[in-house]
Amino acid sequence: MTSLNTLLSTGVMRNGPLAKGVHTSFRVVFAVLLLIGLGSTANLYGKDKPAPGRLLTGKVLDKHDNPVVDAVVYLSNTRTHTVTTYIIGPDGTYRFPELSPNVDYELYAQYKGQKSDTKTVSQFDDRKQINIVLRINTK
Repeated sequence: MTSLNTLLSTGVMRNGPLAKGVHTSFRVVFAVLLLIGLGSTANLYGKDKPAPGRLLTGKVLDKHDNPVVDAVVYLSNTRTHTVTTYIIGPDGTYRFPELSPNVDYELYAQYKGQKSDTKTVSQFDDRKQINIVLRINTK
């Protein structure tokens, strides 16, 4: 049986047919791995990328289903405790786009000292678009 040191010292591994086969195999394996790597990163920049988050929409209404114009909607990220606000216009609607799907949010509306019930948007709710109606008793 021939040892590896004997093959290397005689030049069979360096210049012989066995060396050429090893180099060819290495090149093929390297090319395949390179193509796999490029293929897996191509999807990061593709146009098929889904929207980065969820959309929260809704209305702020009084007990007679009328829009509560100038009410303020408060959206609180329960992880970072940041609060985003939205002032209601004549149609009574609000909109919070691109919310993180991995965070819980708390939501309520306030108008002239009156406050709606607080609603929660759970990270376990997998809907891409969520619609919540907030009601304020305007008296």
